[in-house]
Amino acid sequence: MVSPRFTPDRPALVGRLRAAGCVFAEDEAELLIAAADSARELARLVDRRVAGLPLEHLLGWAEFCGRRIVVHPGVFVPRGRTALLVDAAIAVAGPHPAVLDLCCGSGAAAVVLHERLAPRWLAAADIDPVAVACARRNLDPLGVPVYQGDLFDAVPAGWRGRLDLVVANAPYVPSAAVALLPPEARLHEASVALDGGADGLAVLRRIAAGAARWLTPGGHVVVEVSAVQAPDLCEAFTAVGLDPGVVRDEEREATAVTACRPG
Repeated sequence: MVSPRFTPDRPALVGRLRAAGCVFAEDEAELLIAAADSARELARLVDRRVAGLPLEHLLGWAEFCGRRIVVHPGVFVPRGRTALLVDAAIAVAGPHPAVLDLCCGSGAAAVVLHERLAPRWLAAADIDPVAVACARRNLDPLGVPVYQGDLFDAVPAGWRGRLDLVVANAPYVPSAAVALLPPEARLHEASVALDGGADGLAVLRRIAAGAARWLTPGGHVVVEVSAVQAPDLCEAFTAVGLDPGVVRDEEREATAVTACRPG
């Protein structure tokens, strides 16, 4: 509810946001108004948004799969297309699985998987301490541990060979293409969450190799990737003994690769 202490000039606000390139200027205006408790605070938020800060970092949350996920400044903002990753993971998961969310960022995927899968064990991990702190804000209330470290090295060794499901929204932008990303991502999200190496698949190949050791027979790894990278990633999964498949959603412009450890 808007504070009675000020009445915002909505047309002027929408016009300013639209001029700055905000595609959904009307929706953003309402969210910024709701987040402000004074005209001065609203002006500060709008100035920062026009300067290019991600809306989610200004609000302190992002919507993902119908839920509000806490997002700290500098943390990767969960994208709508990553809902395909979650859907693909749910489709291959068995009852009450042991689940690991790697490169978890804000922990958005783990939040949804906790609700939809009722896992017997669920944990998240990220190498970025800022992301880990953010993920803990989202996952501590659910009793889900968040580990800091490099991929599987962060996880208790006792789960090696026992995981039913590994999900990862790992970085997959080729290094040379990072400079071409929208400024909201390039300037305000950690490069470790975006840069996937020369061909974008450096981290995903490491996840494939680790999943072959950490999954239980019949377990699955599910990752997000671009459509053009999917064939090469499938080859990487096959090379480590996993059986891959590709899931594509044209409406979301999203691609996921699933791979199963043979039972």
